[in-house]
Amino acid sequence: MNSTVYLYVFDTMADWEISYLTAELNSGRYYKKGLGPSKIVTVGMEKTPVTTMGGLTILPDITLDECSIKSTDALILPGGNTWTETIHQPILKIAERCLEEGIWVAAICGATIGLAQAGLLNSRSHTSNDLEYLQMTCPTYTGEKYYKMESAITDGKLITASGTAPLEFTVHVLKALGVFSSKTLEAWYSLNKTRASKHYYELMDSIQ
Repeated sequence: MNSTVYLYVFDTMADWEISYLTAELNSGRYYKKGLGPSKIVTVGMEKTPVTTMGGLTILPDITLDECSIKSTDALILPGGNTWTETIHQPILKIAERCLEEGIWVAAICGATIGLAQAGLLNSRSHTSNDLEYLQMTCPTYTGEKYYKMESAITDGKLITASGTAPLEFTVHVLKALGVFSSKTLEAWYSLNKTRASKHYYELMDSIQ
């Protein structure tokens, strides 16, 4: 049975940062044989439409109060302009519980700032958009020695990524969920990163 992926949605969310990921999760087009597409459940603070940074309207499937994440599931936190605001404290509490219970949490761009403010990056390897900016916006952040100058990082059940690394973010999440074979994942990334046609044929061969 495939995992359910809970996607937190909110006004100003950076829709492009999770678009590679949601496309592959929803379509399952390159999944291992025998695996169907993942179920994506959008979670909002309320069950009212939100508008992404790209101007797309999303009606959340469920509210935070209805969110019941199990050990086999994952929580995705997109970037956005409002992660320094208190409105995101409820989802950060859920993220904290997920990490305590060994449930995957994947955060990109601004969402990493939210995690830092919640103290969730103080003892785990992680990355973000910029260390100095993280220190400036999060006075309680003390995880400098765990900061890595990389596009995306996985430490335990936590994935963090820079906002300029949606491809790398996707690779880490797909690897964590185990839905692509290693050959498929490598070919998929190489194709999207380099656009070299040879990787398309490698990708097709990998799913035969």
